[in-house]
Formats: sequence, C-alpha cells, structure tokens
Amino acid sequence: MADIQVKPIPAWKRCLDLLLILASAPLTLPVLVTVALLVRIMLGSPVFFRQRRPGRGAKPFELVKFRTMTNEVDEHGELLPDKDRLTRFGKFLRATSLDELPEIANVIRGEMSLVGPRPLLMEYLPLYSSEQARRHAVLPGLTGWSQIRGRNLLSWPEMFKLDLWYVDNLNPALDLRILVETIFSVLSSRGVNEPGQATRQKFTGEQ
Repeated sequence: MADIQVKPIPAWKRCLDLLLILASAPLTLPVLVTVALLVRIMLGSPVFFRQRRPGRGAKPFELVKFRTMTNEVDEHGELLPDKDRLTRFGKFLRATSLDELPEIANVIRGEMSLVGPRPLLMEYLPLYSSEQARRHAVLPGLTGWSQIRGRNLLSWPEMFKLDLWYVDNLNPALDLRILVETIFSVLSSRGVNEPGQATRQKFTGEQ
C-alpha cells in the first residue's frame, strides 16, 4: 500500500461531531446502559468487542462495539465461523445498528467521526491499491456514504468508489445529509449483511 496523503480534519467536522453527541446524550446514554445490561445478561462477559482498526492515515486505533457473537469453538478449539456464532439477539443489535453505539467513545477521542468511510480490518491494508487506500485520508465514521447506498450489499469495488467520492466531496451539508439518511437506512435494516454471511465476504485484493 502506498503512503497515504491525509487531509486536515476540518474544524466544522469536529465541532459538528461533538455538538451532535452532546445534543443526543439524553437519548443515547439510557440506550447504551440498557443495551450493555442486555448484552451482559444474554451473552455474558465481555460486554464490549474491541479490535484494532486502521484510522486516518491508516493509524491503528481500538474500535469499541457491543458484542454480538458467542465464543463457541469447534473440536479443535478454533472459533466457529462468524455466522455460526452470531446470536438472534446479536442479529437484532446489528440490524438496528445498536452494536455500533459504543463507537461514540472513538468519536469523542478523535479517532473517528460520526460520518466517514467505515473502518475495515487491519489485514486489508497490504491489499489496497493506492487509489483504494485513499479512503484513509479522512477519519473513519460510524456511518458513511456507502452505508446509506447499500452497506454490505455493495460489492467491494462499489463500496470503495462511494467511499472515495465522499473523501473528494466532504462538506458539512453532505455530512448532515448522510446522518439524516442513516436514520431511514437503520429503520429499514437494508444491507445489514451479504446473503449467507454475518456481514460480508472478506476483501482479498484489488477488484
């Protein structure tokens, strides 16, 4: 993967993120506490799923989500495939995007934004073309342009194309539009997973 030329974080973006988080706190805090309790009761400990993901400039950070899967293993002690460990309750959390709410902490810490390309897996970094890697020129987001245009129903090339369009056209009006459309996207539960997958098939290289 070629070196990534990062973009400066606009002052308006950081202000918008923090203002919206503060304004929505009376709603989101009770939901966070309730979901955390339900995860603890239904899935046990740990309540949170933590994983290193590449952020702006591909710099790693620890993503925090609600846990949606069990820790079931096969006869060799290996974890079962994601789709076999995803519980009915976990599917509900993913369908409603409630599993993503703890990422608000990542936004507050400045590792993510409310809007941006979704942070993918560290293992994908060596597989990106120089053009695909440009998705890391900006902060990753809780939601994004590709999220409201098909989410996991999109092919990898389609998703990268939409992410890069966002990188090249980032502005306050676009962020607000994406946030509003995300509400309708979540309510419809469209594109939560690729058929037959817990989310989508893994990226295996330039497509």
